[in-house]
Amino acid sequence: MTISHAPAPDPAATDTTTDPTTTTHSPRSQWLILAVLCLGLFMILLDTTIVHIAVPALTTGLGATLDQIMWIVSAYTLTYASLLIVGGRLGDLYGPKRLFLAGLALFTVASVGCGLAATPTELIAMRLLQGVGGAMLSPQTLGMLTVVFPPHRRGVAFGIWGAVAGLATVAGPPLGGALVTSLGWRWIFFVNLPIGIATLALATVVLPDVRPRRQHRLDLPGAALLSAGLFLLCFGLIEGPSLRWGRVWGIVTVPTVLVAAIVVVALFGWRQRAARNREPLIPAGVFADRNFTLLSAVLAAISFGMLGLLLPLVIFLQSVQSLNALQAGLILAPMSLASVVSAPFAGRLADRLGGKDILVVGLILWAGGIALVLSATRPYPSLAELIVGLVVAGFGLGMTFAPLQTIALHNVRARMAGAAAGVMNTARQLGALLGAVAMGTILQLQLAAHLGDSAQRNADALPESFRPQFLEGFQKAAQAKGIEVGAGQSGAHLPADIPSSVLPAIEQVALKTFQEAYLPAMRATLVLPLVVLALAVIGALFVRRADD
Repeated sequence: MTISHAPAPDPAATDTTTDPTTTTHSPRSQWLILAVLCLGLFMILLDTTIVHIAVPALTTGLGATLDQIMWIVSAYTLTYASLLIVGGRLGDLYGPKRLFLAGLALFTVASVGCGLAATPTELIAMRLLQGVGGAMLSPQTLGMLTVVFPPHRRGVAFGIWGAVAGLATVAGPPLGGALVTSLGWRWIFFVNLPIGIATLALATVVLPDVRPRRQHRLDLPGAALLSAGLFLLCFGLIEGPSLRWGRVWGIVTVPTVLVAAIVVVALFGWRQRAARNREPLIPAGVFADRNFTLLSAVLAAISFGMLGLLLPLVIFLQSVQSLNALQAGLILAPMSLASVVSAPFAGRLADRLGGKDILVVGLILWAGGIALVLSATRPYPSLAELIVGLVVAGFGLGMTFAPLQTIALHNVRARMAGAAAGVMNTARQLGALLGAVAMGTILQLQLAAHLGDSAQRNADALPESFRPQFLEGFQKAAQAKGIEVGAGQSGAHLPADIPSSVLPAIEQVALKTFQEAYLPAMRATLVLPLVVLALAVIGALFVRRADD
Protein backbone atom coordinates (compact mmCIF):
# COMPACT_ATOMS: atom_id res chain seq x y z
CA MET A 1 0.00 0.00 0.00
CA THR A 2 1.38 3.43 -0.96
CA ILE A 3 0.30 6.55 0.88
CA SER A 4 1.32 9.95 -0.45
CA HIS A 5 1.69 13.16 1.46
CA ALA A 6 -0.17 16.12 0.04
CA PRO A 7 2.15 18.31 -2.05
CA ALA A 8 3.60 21.51 -0.65
CA PRO A 9 3.97 24.39 -3.09
CA ASP A 10 7.10 25.73 -1.41
CA PRO A 11 9.52 23.72 0.68
CA ALA A 12 10.24 26.76 2.78
CA ALA A 13 6.64 27.47 3.48
CA THR A 14 4.89 26.29 6.61
CA ASP A 15 3.39 22.88 6.06
CA THR A 16 -0.30 23.05 6.79
CA THR A 17 -1.04 19.65 5.33
CA THR A 18 -3.05 17.40 7.58
CA ASP A 19 -1.75 13.92 8.25
CA PRO A 20 -3.24 11.73 5.49
CA THR A 21 -2.58 8.41 7.12
CA THR A 22 -4.40 8.69 10.41
CA THR A 23 -7.70 7.53 8.95
CA THR A 24 -6.40 4.79 6.63
CA HIS A 25 -5.33 2.25 9.24
CA SER A 26 -7.61 0.22 11.45
CA PRO A 27 -6.70 0.00 15.15
CA ARG A 28 -5.63 -3.61 14.62
CA SER A 29 -3.21 -2.72 11.82
CA GLN A 30 -1.85 0.21 13.83
CA TRP A 31 -0.88 -2.07 16.73
CA LEU A 32 0.64 -4.58 14.33
CA ILE A 33 2.75 -1.82 12.79
CA LEU A 34 3.78 -0.74 16.29
CA ALA A 35 4.80 -4.31 17.17
CA VAL A 36 7.03 -4.64 14.10
CA LEU A 37 8.65 -1.24 14.64
CA CYS A 38 9.33 -2.04 18.30
CA LEU A 39 10.87 -5.39 17.39
CA GLY A 40 13.38 -3.67 15.11
CA LEU A 41 14.01 -0.91 17.66
CA PHE A 42 14.64 -3.40 20.46
CA MET A 43 17.29 -5.23 18.43
CA ILE A 44 19.04 -1.97 17.48
CA LEU A 45 19.13 -0.50 20.99
CA LEU A 46 20.09 -3.78 22.64
CA ASP A 47 23.44 -3.64 20.88
CA THR A 48 24.32 -0.33 22.53
CA THR A 49 24.83 -2.14 25.87
CA ILE A 50 24.99 -5.91 25.28
CA VAL A 51 28.69 -5.91 24.37
CA HIS A 52 29.82 -4.49 27.73
CA ILE A 53 29.24 -7.78 29.55
CA ALA A 54 31.34 -9.69 26.98
CA VAL A 55 34.53 -7.64 27.42
CA PRO A 56 36.49 -10.37 29.29
CA ALA A 57 35.48 -12.99 26.71
CA LEU A 58 36.45 -10.68 23.84
CA THR A 59 39.81 -10.01 25.42
CA THR A 60 40.52 -13.74 25.65
CA GLY A 61 38.84 -14.87 22.43
CA LEU A 62 40.32 -12.26 20.08
CA GLY A 63 43.46 -11.31 21.98
CA ALA A 64 42.26 -7.70 21.97
CA THR A 65 44.15 -4.94 23.76
CA LEU A 66 42.38 -2.52 26.10
CA ASP A 67 42.33 0.20 23.42
CA GLN A 68 40.81 -2.24 20.91
CA ILE A 69 38.19 -3.32 23.46
CA MET A 70 37.22 0.33 23.98
CA TRP A 71 36.75 0.73 20.23
CA ILE A 72 34.73 -2.49 19.98
CA VAL A 73 32.41 -1.13 22.67
CA SER A 74 32.17 2.45 21.37
CA ALA A 75 32.34 2.06 17.56
CA TYR A 76 28.63 1.27 17.35
CA THR A 77 27.58 4.27 19.43
CA LEU A 78 29.95 6.51 17.49
CA THR A 79 28.40 5.93 14.05
CA TYR A 80 24.89 5.44 15.43
CA ALA A 81 24.75 8.81 17.19
CA SER A 82 26.55 10.62 14.36
CA LEU A 83 24.14 9.56 11.61
CA LEU A 84 20.71 9.57 13.32
CA ILE A 85 19.61 12.96 11.96
CA VAL A 86 20.80 12.06 8.45
CA GLY A 87 18.95 8.73 8.70
CA GLY A 88 15.78 10.51 9.79
CA ARG A 89 15.95 12.97 6.92
CA LEU A 90 16.54 10.16 4.41
CA GLY A 91 13.33 8.60 5.68
CA ASP A 92 11.49 11.84 4.94
CA LEU A 93 12.93 11.96 1.43
CA TYR A 94 12.69 8.34 0.31
CA GLY A 95 10.09 6.86 2.62
CA PRO A 96 10.49 5.45 6.14
CA LYS A 97 9.70 1.88 5.08
CA ARG A 98 12.57 1.81 2.60
CA LEU A 99 15.03 3.14 5.17
CA PHE A 100 13.72 0.80 7.88
CA LEU A 101 14.19 -2.26 5.65
CA ALA A 102 17.60 -1.13 4.36
CA GLY A 103 18.85 -0.29 7.85
CA LEU A 104 17.56 -3.57 9.27
CA ALA A 105 19.19 -5.58 6.48
CA LEU A 106 22.54 -3.81 6.91
CA PHE A 107 22.41 -4.21 10.68
CA THR A 108 21.63 -7.94 10.39
CA VAL A 109 24.42 -8.61 7.89
CA ALA A 110 26.87 -6.58 9.99
CA SER A 111 25.84 -8.58 13.09
CA VAL A 112 26.75 -11.81 11.31
CA GLY A 113 30.06 -10.18 10.34
CA CYS A 114 30.66 -9.33 14.01
CA GLY A 115 30.05 -12.94 15.01
CA LEU A 116 32.45 -14.22 12.34
CA ALA A 117 35.21 -11.68 13.07
CA ALA A 118 38.63 -13.27 13.47
CA THR A 119 40.51 -10.15 14.61
CA PRO A 120 39.69 -7.07 16.71
CA THR A 121 40.02 -4.87 13.61
CA GLU A 122 37.39 -6.89 11.74
CA LEU A 123 35.03 -6.69 14.71
CA ILE A 124 35.49 -2.91 15.00
CA ALA A 125 34.71 -2.49 11.28
CA MET A 126 31.54 -4.58 11.57
CA ARG A 127 30.47 -2.63 14.67
CA LEU A 128 30.80 0.59 12.66
CA LEU A 129 28.52 -0.90 9.98
CA GLN A 130 26.05 -1.94 12.67
CA GLY A 131 25.90 1.69 13.76
CA VAL A 132 25.14 2.84 10.21
CA GLY A 133 22.30 0.34 9.95
CA GLY A 134 20.94 1.34 13.34
CA ALA A 135 20.98 5.03 12.41
CA MET A 136 19.03 4.28 9.22
CA LEU A 137 16.38 2.26 11.08
CA SER A 138 15.86 3.95 14.43
CA PRO A 139 14.38 7.34 13.37
CA GLN A 140 11.87 5.63 11.08
CA THR A 141 10.16 3.97 14.05
CA LEU A 142 9.22 7.20 15.79
CA GLY A 143 8.55 9.03 12.53
CA MET A 144 6.21 6.31 11.24
CA LEU A 145 4.27 6.19 14.52
CA THR A 146 3.68 9.92 14.17
CA VAL A 147 2.20 9.33 10.71
CA VAL A 148 0.24 6.13 11.39
CA PHE A 149 -1.39 6.97 14.73
CA PRO A 150 -3.87 9.85 15.04
CA PRO A 151 -2.96 12.50 17.63
CA HIS A 152 -5.53 11.31 20.16
CA ARG A 153 -4.06 7.77 20.20
CA ARG A 154 -0.35 8.48 20.01
CA GLY A 155 0.15 8.55 23.78
CA VAL A 156 -0.22 4.80 24.29
CA ALA A 157 1.85 4.06 21.16
CA PHE A 158 4.65 6.34 22.30
CA GLY A 159 4.44 4.84 25.77
CA ILE A 160 4.96 1.33 24.44
CA TRP A 161 7.71 2.56 22.13
CA GLY A 162 9.47 4.27 25.04
CA ALA A 163 9.07 1.23 27.29
CA VAL A 164 10.68 -0.97 24.63
CA ALA A 165 13.53 1.55 24.20
CA GLY A 166 14.15 1.66 27.94
CA LEU A 167 13.90 -2.11 28.32
CA ALA A 168 16.35 -2.71 25.47
CA THR A 169 18.92 -0.40 27.05
CA VAL A 170 18.92 -2.11 30.46
CA ALA A 171 18.34 -5.66 29.15
CA GLY A 172 21.68 -5.77 27.34
CA PRO A 173 23.97 -6.78 30.25
CA PRO A 174 21.83 -9.62 31.72
CA LEU A 175 20.89 -11.02 28.30
CA GLY A 176 24.48 -10.72 27.10
CA GLY A 177 25.70 -12.42 30.26
CA ALA A 178 23.38 -15.37 29.68
CA LEU A 179 24.46 -15.75 26.04
CA VAL A 180 28.18 -15.42 26.78
CA THR A 181 27.96 -17.92 29.64
CA SER A 182 25.98 -20.55 27.74
CA LEU A 183 27.00 -20.15 24.09
CA GLY A 184 30.03 -17.84 23.86
CA TRP A 185 30.58 -14.19 22.96
CA ARG A 186 29.87 -14.62 19.24
CA TRP A 187 26.22 -15.37 20.00
CA ILE A 188 25.52 -11.87 21.28
CA PHE A 189 25.79 -11.02 17.56
CA PHE A 190 24.50 -14.22 15.94
CA VAL A 191 21.24 -13.91 17.88
CA ASN A 192 20.40 -10.91 15.68
CA LEU A 193 20.24 -13.08 12.55
CA PRO A 194 16.95 -14.93 13.20
CA ILE A 195 15.39 -11.84 14.78
CA GLY A 196 16.51 -9.68 11.86
CA ILE A 197 15.19 -12.10 9.21
CA ALA A 198 11.83 -12.43 10.98
CA THR A 199 11.51 -8.65 11.37
CA LEU A 200 12.43 -8.08 7.72
CA ALA A 201 9.72 -10.49 6.59
CA LEU A 202 7.09 -8.91 8.84
CA ALA A 203 8.09 -5.35 7.98
CA THR A 204 7.89 -6.04 4.24
CA VAL A 205 4.26 -7.12 4.61
CA VAL A 206 3.01 -4.99 7.50
CA LEU A 207 4.61 -1.54 7.24
CA PRO A 208 2.85 1.01 5.01
CA ASP A 209 4.87 2.51 2.18
CA VAL A 210 4.63 6.19 3.09
CA ARG A 211 6.25 8.29 0.37
CA PRO A 212 6.28 12.01 -0.35
CA ARG A 213 4.48 12.94 -3.57
CA ARG A 214 6.80 15.87 -4.27
CA GLN A 215 10.40 15.21 -5.27
CA HIS A 216 12.97 16.03 -2.58
CA ARG A 217 16.73 16.25 -2.47
CA LEU A 218 19.27 15.56 0.26
CA ASP A 219 21.39 18.44 1.51
CA LEU A 220 24.69 16.63 1.03
CA PRO A 221 27.00 19.41 2.33
CA GLY A 222 24.77 19.82 5.36
CA ALA A 223 24.71 16.06 5.97
CA ALA A 224 28.51 15.89 5.70
CA LEU A 225 29.01 18.80 8.11
CA LEU A 226 26.55 17.52 10.70
CA SER A 227 27.81 13.94 10.59
CA ALA A 228 31.43 15.09 10.86
CA GLY A 229 30.62 17.42 13.74
CA LEU A 230 28.69 14.80 15.69
CA PHE A 231 31.39 12.19 14.95
CA LEU A 232 34.10 14.48 16.36
CA LEU A 233 31.95 15.31 19.38
CA CYS A 234 31.19 11.66 20.16
CA PHE A 235 34.80 10.65 19.52
CA GLY A 236 36.09 13.30 21.92
CA LEU A 237 33.59 12.36 24.63
CA ILE A 238 34.19 8.62 24.28
CA GLU A 239 37.99 8.79 24.15
CA GLY A 240 38.44 11.69 26.59
CA PRO A 241 38.33 9.78 29.89
CA SER A 242 40.66 6.96 28.77
CA LEU A 243 43.16 9.50 27.38
CA ARG A 244 42.76 11.73 30.45
CA TRP A 245 41.67 14.51 28.08
CA GLY A 246 45.18 14.65 26.65
CA ARG A 247 46.86 13.73 23.38
CA VAL A 248 45.07 11.64 20.75
CA TRP A 249 47.89 11.47 18.21
CA GLY A 250 50.66 13.89 17.26
CA ILE A 251 49.63 17.43 18.16
CA VAL A 252 45.93 16.52 18.21
CA THR A 253 44.41 16.51 21.70
CA VAL A 254 40.94 15.69 22.98
CA PRO A 255 40.15 19.40 23.63
CA THR A 256 41.11 20.31 20.04
CA VAL A 257 38.84 17.53 18.76
CA LEU A 258 35.95 18.91 20.82
CA VAL A 259 36.64 22.48 19.69
CA ALA A 260 36.72 21.26 16.08
CA ALA A 261 33.37 19.54 16.67
CA ILE A 262 31.83 22.81 17.90
CA VAL A 263 33.23 24.71 14.92
CA VAL A 264 31.92 22.15 12.41
CA VAL A 265 28.46 22.06 14.04
CA ALA A 266 28.41 25.89 13.99
CA LEU A 267 29.23 25.81 10.27
CA PHE A 268 26.37 23.37 9.83
CA GLY A 269 24.03 25.77 11.63
CA TRP A 270 25.16 28.63 9.42
CA ARG A 271 24.58 26.55 6.29
CA GLN A 272 21.14 25.50 7.48
CA ARG A 273 20.17 29.12 7.91
CA ALA A 274 21.55 29.99 4.49
CA ALA A 275 19.60 27.08 2.92
CA ARG A 276 16.32 27.75 4.75
CA ASN A 277 14.58 28.76 1.52
CA ARG A 278 15.57 25.49 -0.12
CA GLU A 279 15.60 22.09 1.59
CA PRO A 280 17.97 22.06 4.57
CA LEU A 281 18.85 18.80 6.31
CA ILE A 282 16.82 19.85 9.35
CA PRO A 283 13.71 21.77 8.23
CA ALA A 284 13.44 25.14 9.96
CA GLY A 285 9.95 24.32 11.19
CA VAL A 286 11.27 21.58 13.47
CA PHE A 287 12.93 23.98 15.90
CA ALA A 288 10.32 26.69 15.42
CA ASP A 289 8.10 24.84 17.90
CA ARG A 290 9.15 25.69 21.46
CA ASN A 291 7.85 22.43 22.89
CA PHE A 292 9.92 20.33 20.50
CA THR A 293 13.14 22.23 21.23
CA LEU A 294 12.59 22.28 24.97
CA LEU A 295 11.63 18.62 25.23
CA SER A 296 14.59 17.50 23.14
CA ALA A 297 16.76 18.96 25.91
CA VAL A 298 14.57 17.29 28.58
CA LEU A 299 14.97 13.97 26.75
CA ALA A 300 18.76 14.38 26.84
CA ALA A 301 18.51 15.02 30.60
CA ILE A 302 16.43 11.85 31.10
CA SER A 303 19.05 9.78 29.26
CA PHE A 304 21.79 11.51 31.25
CA GLY A 305 20.03 10.39 34.42
CA MET A 306 19.65 6.81 33.17
CA LEU A 307 23.34 6.34 32.42
CA GLY A 308 24.22 8.44 35.44
CA LEU A 309 22.40 5.95 37.65
CA LEU A 310 23.37 2.70 35.94
CA LEU A 311 27.14 3.24 35.68
CA PRO A 312 27.97 3.67 39.40
CA LEU A 313 25.18 1.30 40.47
CA VAL A 314 26.43 -1.64 38.38
CA ILE A 315 29.93 -1.18 39.83
CA PHE A 316 28.43 -0.97 43.34
CA LEU A 317 26.49 -4.21 42.91
CA GLN A 318 29.41 -6.18 41.49
CA SER A 319 32.45 -4.71 43.22
CA VAL A 320 30.99 -3.74 46.61
CA GLN A 321 28.13 -6.23 46.98
CA SER A 322 30.13 -8.98 45.19
CA LEU A 323 27.24 -9.99 42.91
CA ASN A 324 27.89 -11.58 39.52
CA ALA A 325 26.67 -10.02 36.27
CA LEU A 326 23.45 -12.02 36.18
CA GLN A 327 22.61 -11.26 39.83
CA ALA A 328 23.28 -7.57 39.27
CA GLY A 329 21.00 -7.66 36.22
CA LEU A 330 18.22 -9.23 38.29
CA ILE A 331 18.53 -6.44 40.87
CA LEU A 332 18.06 -3.91 38.07
CA ALA A 333 15.18 -5.83 36.47
CA PRO A 334 12.39 -4.33 38.69
CA MET A 335 13.23 -0.88 37.36
CA SER A 336 12.73 -2.12 33.80
CA LEU A 337 9.50 -3.91 34.68
CA ALA A 338 8.15 -0.83 36.45
CA SER A 339 8.81 1.33 33.40
CA VAL A 340 7.17 -1.24 31.11
CA VAL A 341 4.06 -1.25 33.33
CA SER A 342 3.76 2.51 33.77
CA ALA A 343 4.53 3.61 30.19
CA PRO A 344 1.30 2.46 28.45
CA PHE A 345 -0.77 3.61 31.46
CA ALA A 346 0.86 7.05 31.30
CA GLY A 347 0.24 7.07 27.55
CA ARG A 348 -3.50 6.58 28.03
CA LEU A 349 -3.61 9.37 30.60
CA ALA A 350 -1.64 11.62 28.26
CA ASP A 351 -4.19 10.99 25.49
CA ARG A 352 -7.09 11.84 27.82
CA LEU A 353 -5.74 14.54 30.12
CA GLY A 354 -2.81 16.06 28.26
CA GLY A 355 0.79 15.19 28.84
CA LYS A 356 2.44 18.09 30.67
CA ASP A 357 1.37 17.21 34.23
CA ILE A 358 2.13 13.52 33.73
CA LEU A 359 5.56 14.36 32.35
CA VAL A 360 6.38 16.58 35.33
CA VAL A 361 5.20 13.92 37.81
CA GLY A 362 7.24 11.28 35.96
CA LEU A 363 10.38 13.41 36.10
CA ILE A 364 9.89 14.03 39.82
CA LEU A 365 9.45 10.28 40.48
CA TRP A 366 12.47 9.49 38.31
CA ALA A 367 14.62 11.92 40.30
CA GLY A 368 13.04 10.77 43.58
CA GLY A 369 13.88 7.16 42.81
CA ILE A 370 17.53 8.07 42.24
CA ALA A 371 17.46 9.93 45.58
CA LEU A 372 16.15 6.77 47.29
CA VAL A 373 18.93 4.73 45.65
CA LEU A 374 21.41 7.30 46.92
CA SER A 375 19.95 6.95 50.42
CA ALA A 376 20.24 3.14 50.25
CA THR A 377 23.98 3.16 49.43
CA ARG A 378 25.31 2.95 52.97
CA PRO A 379 28.16 0.90 54.49
CA TYR A 380 25.60 -1.82 55.27
CA PRO A 381 23.04 -1.25 52.53
CA SER A 382 19.57 -2.73 52.35
CA LEU A 383 19.01 -4.34 48.96
CA ALA A 384 15.24 -4.17 49.61
CA GLU A 385 15.45 -0.40 50.06
CA LEU A 386 17.61 -0.19 46.95
CA ILE A 387 15.03 -2.12 44.91
CA VAL A 388 12.24 0.15 46.18
CA GLY A 389 14.19 3.15 44.91
CA LEU A 390 14.71 1.46 41.55
CA VAL A 391 10.99 0.65 41.26
CA VAL A 392 10.05 4.29 41.98
CA ALA A 393 12.63 5.45 39.44
CA GLY A 394 11.30 2.95 36.88
CA PHE A 395 7.71 4.09 37.32
CA GLY A 396 8.78 7.68 36.88
CA LEU A 397 10.92 6.89 33.85
CA GLY A 398 8.05 5.02 32.19
CA MET A 399 5.74 7.97 32.81
CA THR A 400 8.03 10.30 30.84
CA PHE A 401 8.14 8.31 27.57
CA ALA A 402 4.66 8.85 26.15
CA PRO A 403 3.85 12.44 27.21
CA LEU A 404 7.26 13.68 26.14
CA GLN A 405 7.02 12.20 22.64
CA THR A 406 3.36 13.17 22.30
CA ILE A 407 3.90 16.83 23.22
CA ALA A 408 7.19 17.20 21.34
CA LEU A 409 5.82 15.78 18.07
CA HIS A 410 2.28 17.17 18.32
CA ASN A 411 2.93 20.08 15.93
CA VAL A 412 5.44 18.29 13.68
CA ARG A 413 4.11 17.81 10.15
CA ALA A 414 4.25 14.44 8.45
CA ARG A 415 6.91 15.49 5.94
CA MET A 416 9.25 16.44 8.80
CA ALA A 417 8.53 13.47 11.08
CA GLY A 418 11.73 11.61 10.20
CA ALA A 419 13.96 14.64 10.72
CA ALA A 420 12.26 15.39 14.04
CA ALA A 421 12.65 11.77 15.17
CA GLY A 422 16.32 11.87 14.17
CA VAL A 423 16.86 15.01 16.26
CA MET A 424 15.16 13.47 19.30
CA ASN A 425 17.07 10.21 18.98
CA THR A 426 20.32 12.16 18.67
CA ALA A 427 19.42 14.15 21.81
CA ARG A 428 18.78 10.85 23.62
CA GLN A 429 22.13 9.37 22.55
CA LEU A 430 24.13 12.52 23.30
CA GLY A 431 22.49 12.78 26.72
CA ALA A 432 23.41 9.17 27.48
CA LEU A 433 26.95 9.71 26.22
CA LEU A 434 27.38 12.88 28.29
CA GLY A 435 25.98 11.05 31.31
CA ALA A 436 28.40 8.17 30.95
CA VAL A 437 31.40 10.47 30.44
CA ALA A 438 30.51 12.93 33.20
CA MET A 439 29.64 10.25 35.74
CA GLY A 440 32.66 8.14 34.87
CA THR A 441 35.00 11.12 35.18
CA ILE A 442 33.54 12.33 38.48
CA LEU A 443 33.44 8.81 39.90
CA GLN A 444 37.09 8.31 38.95
CA LEU A 445 38.13 11.59 40.59
CA GLN A 446 36.08 10.96 43.73
CA LEU A 447 37.37 7.42 44.04
CA ALA A 448 40.98 8.52 43.62
CA ALA A 449 40.43 11.18 46.31
CA HIS A 450 39.03 8.67 48.82
CA LEU A 451 41.36 5.72 48.15
CA GLY A 452 44.35 7.26 49.94
CA ASP A 453 42.50 7.89 53.20
CA SER A 454 40.85 4.48 53.11
CA ALA A 455 44.21 2.77 52.46
CA GLN A 456 45.77 4.59 55.41
CA ARG A 457 42.98 3.41 57.73
CA ASN A 458 43.19 -0.23 56.63
CA ALA A 459 46.97 -0.54 56.37
CA ASP A 460 47.17 -1.10 60.13
CA ALA A 461 45.60 -4.54 59.62
CA LEU A 462 48.71 -5.67 57.68
CA PRO A 463 52.18 -6.62 58.89
CA GLU A 464 54.29 -3.46 59.09
CA SER A 465 56.74 -4.72 56.46
CA PHE A 466 54.02 -4.86 53.80
CA ARG A 467 52.35 -1.53 54.52
CA PRO A 468 54.56 0.59 52.22
CA GLN A 469 53.86 -1.71 49.25
CA PHE A 470 50.16 -1.69 50.07
CA LEU A 471 49.98 2.12 50.22
CA GLU A 472 52.10 2.42 47.07
CA GLY A 473 49.67 0.16 45.21
CA PHE A 474 46.73 2.43 45.98
CA GLN A 475 48.77 5.55 45.22
CA LYS A 476 49.46 4.16 41.73
CA ALA A 477 45.77 3.29 41.34
CA ALA A 478 44.75 6.86 42.14
CA GLN A 479 47.17 8.19 39.52
CA ALA A 480 46.29 5.66 36.80
CA LYS A 481 44.22 6.46 33.71
CA GLY A 482 41.51 4.07 34.79
CA ILE A 483 40.87 2.24 38.05
CA GLU A 484 39.98 -1.42 37.54
CA VAL A 485 36.62 -1.93 39.23
CA GLY A 486 35.40 -5.31 38.04
CA ALA A 487 33.72 -7.81 40.35
CA GLY A 488 36.07 -8.74 43.17
CA GLN A 489 38.71 -6.20 42.13
CA SER A 490 40.11 -3.57 44.48
CA GLY A 491 41.56 -1.23 41.85
CA ALA A 492 44.95 -1.38 43.55
CA HIS A 493 48.19 -1.89 41.60
CA LEU A 494 49.81 -4.31 44.05
CA PRO A 495 53.46 -5.26 43.42
CA ALA A 496 54.06 -8.58 41.69
CA ASP A 497 56.71 -9.70 44.21
CA ILE A 498 54.36 -10.02 47.20
CA PRO A 499 54.79 -13.56 48.65
CA SER A 500 51.92 -15.90 47.81
CA SER A 501 51.56 -16.82 51.49
CA VAL A 502 50.35 -13.33 52.42
CA LEU A 503 48.82 -12.27 49.08
CA PRO A 504 45.24 -13.44 49.88
CA ALA A 505 45.21 -11.47 53.13
CA ILE A 506 46.53 -8.35 51.43
CA GLU A 507 43.99 -8.69 48.61
CA GLN A 508 41.18 -8.99 51.17
CA VAL A 509 42.28 -5.80 52.94
CA ALA A 510 42.68 -4.11 49.53
CA LEU A 511 39.12 -5.06 48.58
CA LYS A 512 37.82 -3.65 51.89
CA THR A 513 39.78 -0.47 51.21
CA PHE A 514 38.21 -0.09 47.80
CA GLN A 515 34.70 -0.75 49.09
CA GLU A 516 35.04 1.83 51.85
CA ALA A 517 36.32 4.39 49.35
CA TYR A 518 33.71 3.61 46.72
CA LEU A 519 30.63 4.35 48.84
CA PRO A 520 31.35 8.06 49.48
CA ALA A 521 32.61 8.41 45.89
CA MET A 522 29.37 6.95 44.54
CA ARG A 523 27.20 9.09 46.81
CA ALA A 524 28.96 12.27 45.70
CA THR A 525 28.70 11.24 42.04
CA LEU A 526 24.95 10.52 42.17
CA VAL A 527 24.27 14.15 43.08
CA LEU A 528 24.94 15.19 39.46
CA PRO A 529 22.04 13.30 37.80
CA LEU A 530 19.73 14.67 40.51
CA VAL A 531 20.80 18.22 39.60
CA VAL A 532 20.36 17.54 35.87
CA LEU A 533 16.88 16.05 36.40
CA ALA A 534 15.89 18.97 38.63
CA LEU A 535 16.74 21.27 35.71
CA ALA A 536 14.67 19.00 33.46
CA VAL A 537 11.66 19.42 35.79
CA ILE A 538 12.04 23.19 35.61
CA GLY A 539 12.28 23.02 31.82
CA ALA A 540 9.16 20.86 31.59
CA LEU A 541 7.20 23.50 33.54
CA PHE A 542 7.68 25.88 30.59
CA VAL A 543 6.08 23.46 28.11
CA ARG A 544 2.92 24.85 26.49
CA ARG A 545 -0.24 22.85 26.92
CA ALA A 546 -2.18 21.92 23.78
CA ASP A 547 -4.90 24.43 24.61
CA ASP A 548 -2.54 27.30 25.53
